[in-house]
Amino acid sequence: MAATMDLVGRAGAGPREAAAWSRRQVLMTNLRSIRGRAYPRVIGLVREPSWVLFEILLPFLGTSAFVFVYRALDAPPQYVGFVVLGGALTAFWLNVIWMMANQLYWEKSQGNLELYFAAPMHFMAILFGMAVGGMVMSSTRAATVLLIAGTVYGVAFSVDQWALLLGVFVLTLGALYGLGMVLASLFLVWGREAWHMGQMLTEPVYFVSGLNFPVARLGFVGALSVAVIPLATGLDAMRQLAFSDAAFPIGTPPPVVEVAILGAMTVISILGARWMLATMERRARRDGRLSVRWQ
Repeated sequence: MAATMDLVGRAGAGPREAAAWSRRQVLMTNLRSIRGRAYPRVIGLVREPSWVLFEILLPFLGTSAFVFVYRALDAPPQYVGFVVLGGALTAFWLNVIWMMANQLYWEKSQGNLELYFAAPMHFMAILFGMAVGGMVMSSTRAATVLLIAGTVYGVAFSVDQWALLLGVFVLTLGALYGLGMVLASLFLVWGREAWHMGQMLTEPVYFVSGLNFPVARLGFVGALSVAVIPLATGLDAMRQLAFSDAAFPIGTPPPVVEVAILGAMTVISILGARWMLATMERRARRDGRLSVRWQ
């Protein structure tokens, strides 16, 4: 009984410190935690078909509006492709903000957060599970938007380096969901401000990341956003690789440079999320902010 209480009391430190488990037991427990946290997001694809319809239809309508604007302005045909590609990546950014960054705050409001901290696993496994499930869920919706919009509006992609394009996409997801892990630990402590931060990181980021136009058109602001916002960096690199036949400059730095930026973002965000989560957890335990007082 004493060992069990010690395990629960020190769950945040990880199972290796809380109990005499082998490395295999620790690994299998964390992998099961990742699978268990990813499961509701993956299975939600078929459990609630109406959500899939709305999350595909609404981004498609927003993408279509910009397509018609560019056609009315007689813009180069590549601009239609820019909008379609940006509309597909919208699904990932919304998933990061509303189902990664805000998730722990919602779990605290529902009284579930204490169960996560009491369970004998590393808390990063919970965040990785959320990220894996979110990637699968958002990838299906992004692919659907890309396929429908690309077919309806006749987008012609010109890709010379498929391996590099795939690598940029994977690194973009890693950097995005790493940022989501960092924000999750911050939103956990900020409480109600998490909702306002989520609102602030939606539409303004759409603009500074060049979601519907080349970010290079923003000049210094665009170059700065490429350096700090994974969505802007990944989207800029993918546009350069997907429309290599464009007769005008598309991006800011070359895709190889942006690959290095995305790799650094991924590593820094994951390490930062681990450190920030441990720090915020200690402060939350000290201040008594891990649970809602009236529950």
